[in-house]
Amino acid sequence: MSDDQITETRRQGHSPVADAQGMLFGTSMCGLGIVILTHLGLVTGQTAGLAVLISYVTGQSFGLVFFLVNLPFYWLGYTRMGLRFTIKTFLAVAMLSVLSKFLGTQVVFDQLTPWVGAVLFGFITGAGLLALFRHGASLGGIGILGLYLQDKTGFRAGWTQLSFDACLFAVAFFVLPGSAFLWSLLGAVVVNLVIAINHRRDWYVAT
Repeated sequence: MSDDQITETRRQGHSPVADAQGMLFGTSMCGLGIVILTHLGLVTGQTAGLAVLISYVTGQSFGLVFFLVNLPFYWLGYTRMGLRFTIKTFLAVAMLSVLSKFLGTQVVFDQLTPWVGAVLFGFITGAGLLALFRHGASLGGIGILGLYLQDKTGFRAGWTQLSFDACLFAVAFFVLPGSAFLWSLLGAVVVNLVIAINHRRDWYVAT
């Protein structure tokens, strides 16, 4: 597909109904991923990982902590990505906060091997994030901060996210049992591989 065709397809965009189902699918998959993650006592990267870690330490629900943790980032999202993106991201964060709690009452695991759960978390959450990205939304947080700092200082957004995750997992090392820490790393790697391999401009052109 030529660049002109890609541009034209992007200009057409998604319909409101398509956006709604995409965001519902994306947040539902991410919510299910959080259920798997917290059932196993694991953590992940980015803002969701921070919220999970805080919920473990404080006993507060993931949904509430996740919603509150993201509040400081919406202004950065508005200045960097625009109002439409910020509204969609706010809705996605709110939906995930609610759905993660709801699904936690509806999905129960009698047996879930940690390494299998970590891989499934990575696949499911990766698919959910891809759906959100493709419908012009995100789950807020460090990705927005990374883009903002890249604009202001030239420091690459990817390095900001990597630095944050390194700090997060360094703290998790002292909070989680050794095996849970290793399975958490596996899950985080799988999520990032799913996104890195599948989130490509030439494979999916609508936004």
